[in-house]
Amino acid sequence: MKYFGTDGFRGEANVGLNVMHAYKAGRFLGWYYGQEHKARIVIGKDTRRSSYMFEDALSAGLTASGADVYLLHVTPTPSVSYVVRTEQFDCGIMISASHNPYYDNGLKVINGNGHKLEAEIEEKIEEYIDGPEDAIPFATRENIGCTIDYAIGRHRYIGYLMSLATRSFKNIRVGLDCANGSSYSVAKGVFDALGAKTYTIGMEPDGININDGCGSTHIEKLQEFVKEKNLDIGFAYDGDADRCLAVDDNGNVIDGDAILYLCGCYLKEKGELNNNTIVTTVMSNIGLYKALDKAGIAYEKTDVGDKYVNANMMEYGHSLGGEQSGHIIFSKYAVTGDGVLTSLMLMEVMLEKKTKLSELRKNLKIYPQLLKNVKVADKKAAMEDLEVAAAVKEAEEALGGNGRILIRESGTEPLIRVMAEAETEELCNKYVGNITEILEKKYKTE
Repeated sequence: MKYFGTDGFRGEANVGLNVMHAYKAGRFLGWYYGQEHKARIVIGKDTRRSSYMFEDALSAGLTASGADVYLLHVTPTPSVSYVVRTEQFDCGIMISASHNPYYDNGLKVINGNGHKLEAEIEEKIEEYIDGPEDAIPFATRENIGCTIDYAIGRHRYIGYLMSLATRSFKNIRVGLDCANGSSYSVAKGVFDALGAKTYTIGMEPDGININDGCGSTHIEKLQEFVKEKNLDIGFAYDGDADRCLAVDDNGNVIDGDAILYLCGCYLKEKGELNNNTIVTTVMSNIGLYKALDKAGIAYEKTDVGDKYVNANMMEYGHSLGGEQSGHIIFSKYAVTGDGVLTSLMLMEVMLEKKTKLSELRKNLKIYPQLLKNVKVADKKAAMEDLEVAAAVKEAEEALGGNGRILIRESGTEPLIRVMAEAETEELCNKYVGNITEILEKKYKTE
């Protein structure tokens, strides 16, 4: 597709994704869902400066097509999914570019079941955006839609999160890095209400500092904070709070793979790990698979992207799945990755076990992993290059069963991602270097 990738329509604000794109997306969605009744559509946004502009453009398009628009304001992506599916909205739209820099933005459209929008509808939106004529009629008179302040929807989501905690967090010293993003309006309030001693960073959004040196993409800031404040645990969210990484009491990172391991073992003990299976992506560390084998837990591997994880979980009824990056889905409680929910689940594991995270993860040995991105002019040609394929094959043969090479194209950016896992960092550097050198020489673009 031209505009929609693995995580919605994303691009630099008013460059790859402009106000007319948003307006026309709104026009189409308002008409599409309003063919048999007056459409009800809910909108959430993150803290980027351009999010306010896109909220207005979407609202104009939606109401011009006759839809009523309910505004959640600054809120996490999973809250939009929650509100849509629990309060019978036709669809939801989250304005966010997730972990990307502030100057990017995106439109994540969520269907009435709380899942990402079907590809066939995304294709129709694209056709309408690029169409030579506007064939969708404007609503008139009493049929014109209106916008409604719906902050209460976010409050209900907060109440839902709080209801999931099975015990008090009293006297637990918790650090939160809210990335100057969506979670700043939710996370601290939840942890405070549950009794934690909460310490925060990334809580002063100004429209351009989202993900800037903070949050899950810059976990080192939280690591320092946890050690400096002598905290029991820390959680870092991304810009729209659909992913979470943690830091243990020693300041070590608990990434998505470690979260899957800890929560998977815990759910297995409780008899709540459906099919005794965890759903992962091909980016998960080989160390996770070795640890799961030892724990007697099966696993599935999907393409990269939480929508593929979710599709597998829905098809086979699995209860836990996610990505190394921190998108974790607990299907009993949500249908999307939810950073704050993930942090609550980790708190439950730690409190139930009465054991520090640093101890709980000691049976998980993560192999050194190196990921390098190469910006290329032609992703297809780079992926099909015979010299690159030969270098990958050579590396795989040399590593044998003690490592692997993965090369893939980004679904949202003009990048080829080259990843290696091996027993030492030196081997990772060697094989990633060999492959990226070829890519940079033949395909790199500034």
